[in-house]
Amino acid sequence: MDSVAINIFIRVAESRSFVVAGRAVGVSSSGVGKSVTRLEQSLGVRLFHRSTRSVTLTAEGEMFLERARRIMAEIDAARSELFQTAATPKGRLRIGLPMVGDPFLPVLAAFQREFPAIGLDLEFDNRKVDVIEEGFDVVIRSGEIEDSRLTSRHLGKFRMMLVGSPDYFSRFGRPQCPRDLSSHACIQFRISSSGKLQSWKLRRRPDDVEHHLSTKMTCNTNEARLYFAIEGLGIAYLSEFSAREALDSGKLETVLDNFIEEENSFRLLWPSGRHISPKVRVFIDFMSSYVPIKREKDSENHV
Repeated sequence: MDSVAINIFIRVAESRSFVVAGRAVGVSSSGVGKSVTRLEQSLGVRLFHRSTRSVTLTAEGEMFLERARRIMAEIDAARSELFQTAATPKGRLRIGLPMVGDPFLPVLAAFQREFPAIGLDLEFDNRKVDVIEEGFDVVIRSGEIEDSRLTSRHLGKFRMMLVGSPDYFSRFGRPQCPRDLSSHACIQFRISSSGKLQSWKLRRRPDDVEHHLSTKMTCNTNEARLYFAIEGLGIAYLSEFSAREALDSGKLETVLDNFIEEENSFRLLWPSGRHISPKVRVFIDFMSSYVPIKREKDSENHV
């Protein structure tokens, strides 16, 4: 039902005049008459008794007037709520993230403190989610994503590295080239969605033969691999941000730095559209500003 037509009806009912109602809404008296006629046809009842001297409500018109006022009051309240939401971001955000704590957890905590009116519904999962079909507002994913329905913003780059504890290296020695890893305890990552082991992307020397990593231990979280590496149980292939604190404190050391080839990136992804809700916009801007990984020039692109 057309809210404009309902508003015109209320004006006519209150003024008992098509001319006065027309002036109030900026429409000619004939335009008012046509609007009332269309409304009557859509409702299937006559709302006014019309004569050359007066316009009065029918019994059905009196009944509808009460409801029409409630309808317009609800519309005004809805407009007011939307205006307030636009002015102060609030509501619930469903966010999809990879199964890593650092560097996201501290930034998410800071965001929650900055915007307490926004509730966070966080889902940590390494699988490739369908952002739109599964109802996510924003997801964070690594690598290149191709989906024409989404817009993306580059969040930052990170390197991969091989790490182990000083105690482990004192007991078993330091590998000097990738093929040496076949004789070391390797803490590997198993991809939950496929069951496959993560590939360690290492550059080989021309004289290197094909080598296989041991599968002494497999995990499906970064935190587990980091912990076991610190405990001296083997060598792990981790992102620089995951291992940064342990490296700074001396709990871990890197090996084979010159052989590491992989550099990856994180992206923020959200459904494309002309209008982004205030809560989504502030989340995107906040994460882009405070996630502590190497950033390129800020840009948004359809993917």
